[in-house]
Amino acid sequence: MKDAIRLFVAATLPEALKQELQEQLQVYNHPSVRPVPHQNLHLTLFFLGNVPVQQLPDIKQTIREVAQRHQPFVLDFGCTEPGPKPKSPRLIWARFAELLAFEQLSHDLAQALSAEPPKKQKAIPHVTVARFKKDKSVPNNLFTITAKEPLQLHVPAIALWQSELASPHPVYSVLETYPLG
Repeated sequence: MKDAIRLFVAATLPEALKQELQEQLQVYNHPSVRPVPHQNLHLTLFFLGNVPVQQLPDIKQTIREVAQRHQPFVLDFGCTEPGPKPKSPRLIWARFAELLAFEQLSHDLAQALSAEPPKKQKAIPHVTVARFKKDKSVPNNLFTITAKEPLQLHVPAIALWQSELASPHPVYSVLETYPLG
């Protein structure tokens, strides 16, 4: 039995939004672009990393308590673009408009689940849709894509996900879901 497990907290995406994001990704048809598999698309709230398996029950209880303190919310889609630094991107992400409810939930999870006080970083609501291959050069003329119609992501619940490192992509699975409110 493994004594550590790799975890993160995220919101699941509806199939229609996953499909839309993967269609947008077709614009970035380049050998350096490595799309995130359909089943791995998610909205990250907090990355725990490797934690001892015996801490899993306490982590689940903490997430349940944090989820109960926050109400469901809706994120408005902004654009899909290279990021996080436009001049030296590592990935292609679908960014959503900033929302205080998202930021507060992300910060609350960091406070409750971090062994050390979390860094004062602004939580940016996004979905990573592709990564750039490390052994290939990143193309220069990358587009920013906006939706043809307004897109929203309703977040009624959050989930604890496990990440198992594998090749060519990690395997993600939802361990437990927690309704907000």
